[in-house]
Amino acid sequence: MKRLLSLILLALLLLTGLPALAQPNEGPIVVIEVQGVINPLTARYLDRTLRLAEQRAARVVVLLLDTPGGLESAMREMVQALLESPLPTVVYVTPRGARATSAGLFITLAADVAAMAPATHIGAAHPVPLGGEIGETMEEKMTSDAAALMRSVAVARGRNAEWAERAVRDNLSVTADEALEQGIIDLVAQDLDDLLRQLDGRRITAAWGTVVLHTAGAPVERQPMNLIEQFMHIISDPNIAYLLLSIGALCLMAELAEPGLSVPGIAGAVCFLLAFMALGSLPVNWVGVALLALAVVLFAVGLFTETEAIVTVAGLVPFILGSLLLFSPFTPTSPAAPDLRVSPWLIGAMSLGILAFSFVVLRAIIAANRLPPQSGAERLVGRHGVTSTDLTPEGQVRVELEDWSAMAVEEGIRAGEPVRVVGIAGVRLRVARVETQEKELDQNQGGA
Repeated sequence: MKRLLSLILLALLLLTGLPALAQPNEGPIVVIEVQGVINPLTARYLDRTLRLAEQRAARVVVLLLDTPGGLESAMREMVQALLESPLPTVVYVTPRGARATSAGLFITLAADVAAMAPATHIGAAHPVPLGGEIGETMEEKMTSDAAALMRSVAVARGRNAEWAERAVRDNLSVTADEALEQGIIDLVAQDLDDLLRQLDGRRITAAWGTVVLHTAGAPVERQPMNLIEQFMHIISDPNIAYLLLSIGALCLMAELAEPGLSVPGIAGAVCFLLAFMALGSLPVNWVGVALLALAVVLFAVGLFTETEAIVTVAGLVPFILGSLLLFSPFTPTSPAAPDLRVSPWLIGAMSLGILAFSFVVLRAIIAANRLPPQSGAERLVGRHGVTSTDLTPEGQVRVELEDWSAMAVEEGIRAGEPVRVVGIAGVRLRVARVETQEKELDQNQGGA
C-alpha cells in the first residue's frame, strides 16, 4: 500500500511539473519568413509551421517579418496562434529597411520575444477606411476595437501598452532603437546570428510554464512556404491579381474572335480562376470587378460591329475606373489593412495593350475568318463547272480541272451542261444550271 501511495504521489509531482518541463532544449531552432501582405495564406503557413515545430520539439520558432499590413481576419489568426503557441516564439523584423506596420505591429507584439534589425520601423496601426470616407461613429468603433486588441496583446506580453494603444489611435511609428528604448520590443539584432546569440540564456515565461532558451550552437531549420503556399502568396499581390484578370479578359476576347475551345479559351479560364482565388485573399470592391466586366463586353461589341473605334475607346472608361476601384471597397474591411492599389503604370500599360490587341490582332483574326475558304470543297462555292455525266440527281461534274461527285438541286441536268456550285452536301457539291442561276439573279435585281 505504501509503495502504491508513493507511485501516485510521484505521478502527481510529475504532472504538476510538466508545464515547466514542456520545452526541452534539445530540438532545432525553426525559422520561417513572411514578406508582403498578411493574408489567409500567411496565417495558415504560421499555424502549419508551429504544429510542425511542436512535433520536432523545437527550442524556439523565429518568424522573420517584413509587412505593410493585411487582412484583419488573417492578422487575428496569426496573433492567436502566437499567443497560444506551446513553444517560445520570436518575431524579428528584418532585413534592414523592413517594416512591421498595421497588422505587422499586432503580430510583432504577440510574440514571446519581439526583435528588430537596425534601420527598420514599426507602428502606424490606425484603422484604414479603404475606398473613401466613413462616418465618425464607424471610425470610432474601428479605432476602439483595434486599440483594445493592441492593448490586450501588449499587456499579455508585458510591453508598453500605452504606446501600443497610441500607435492605433494616433498612427505612431518608431525606429528600432526608439522601439527598444520605449519598451515596445525586447532586442535589436544585427542579423539572425546576432539574434540567436542574444536569445541564448533568456528566460521565457508563458502559460505553458517557464523555460531558459539555449540557442547558442543549436541547429537552425528553415521552413519556407511549400510550393502551393508560395504560388498562392505570389498571386495574392494586387498587381499580379489584376494582371491575371486583364490577361484573362484578353484571352476571352481572342476566343470570341475565333470561337472554339482552343488555347485562348483554356488560358483565359485558368487566368480567371487564379485571379478569383487571389481576390479571395484581398479587400475587393466588386463594383470595380463589375466595371471591368462591362469593359470586356464593350470591347467584344466593338469587335463585331462597325463602331469598333468608338465602342472600344468607350470601353476604356469603365476599364480604367474598375482598375482604380478594384482594391478600394466602399466599406472598411480591416482595422489593420495596408494601402492596397494597382500600380498606375500597370493600368496604363494594360489599357494600351488592350487597344493594340483589339485594333491589330483581333481585328486581323476576324477579317481572316470572313474571307472565303482557301482550301477544301468550300472554296468552290460560287464557281462554274461542266457536268461530266447526267445528274439524276447525282453524278459527276468537272470544276477547275477537278472531278467531283455532285448532286443537282433541280431535275433534267444533262452531261455537258454548264453548272454553278451553290453549296456543299457532305463530300458532294450541290449544283444548279447556270441559266437558272442567272434568271434568279435577274429576277432579284428586277424586284429590287
